[in-house]
Amino acid sequence: MIPTNPQIGTWLSLGSPVVAELAALCGFDWALLDLEHGCDSEAAIPSQLRAMRGSPIRGIVRVGAPYADLIARALDWGASGIMVPHVDSAAEAAALVQAAYYAPKGRRGFSRSVRAHDYGLRVPEAAQKPTLMAQIESAEAVRNAAEIANVDGIDVLFVGPADLQFDLDTHSIPIHGTYEESLRAVVKAAHSAGKAAGILVRDLSGISHHLQLGFTWVAVESDVAILRKAYQLILSSK
Repeated sequence: MIPTNPQIGTWLSLGSPVVAELAALCGFDWALLDLEHGCDSEAAIPSQLRAMRGSPIRGIVRVGAPYADLIARALDWGASGIMVPHVDSAAEAAALVQAAYYAPKGRRGFSRSVRAHDYGLRVPEAAQKPTLMAQIESAEAVRNAAEIANVDGIDVLFVGPADLQFDLDTHSIPIHGTYEESLRAVVKAAHSAGKAAGILVRDLSGISHHLQLGFTWVAVESDVAILRKAYQLILSSK
């Protein structure tokens, strides 16, 4: 069934447990903890996930590359899901599923004593299902969006707007139409497979437009951008 309930999230790049806790207390549905372009290392992830514990917010970790060991560690630390950048093919999407799921669906190593299982105090759920987001960030990915969406275990086709626009701009002849047409193609591919589509927007005015296009996982702004804009506003009032 196609998810229709909007999931509003935000981007956390600073690696701060305080900011993660604040996002959770404010009521976001999910938060993206960024290891690709974030300001801290993977060592910052567990403390951010601990700070969100006890709230309904879902912590999704974006790994910098589709390394199976890092995907498994992030899930062992208690991440609700994983986002992988630059997923251009169904084969790459399938590799994400293999890394994130236990057998028989995947190849993730199993341990009862990790944080995700309360260090052995909670019986592990054999059918535990992480939320898996494949980022669509190139013309090639748009062209293969239907095949990526049909990979069993992929939940969200998540557009990386900056990378996708950059990639489309590098081609003198558009491969899959304009940026807006590419967005519509991704949404159509996701919905046809019964999956969700997601995107990062940079300001509040973009939320309504992208929800109308059919995106339901919408991340709004990042902690770095929010601080930058606030600082600039303060200084502009001198």
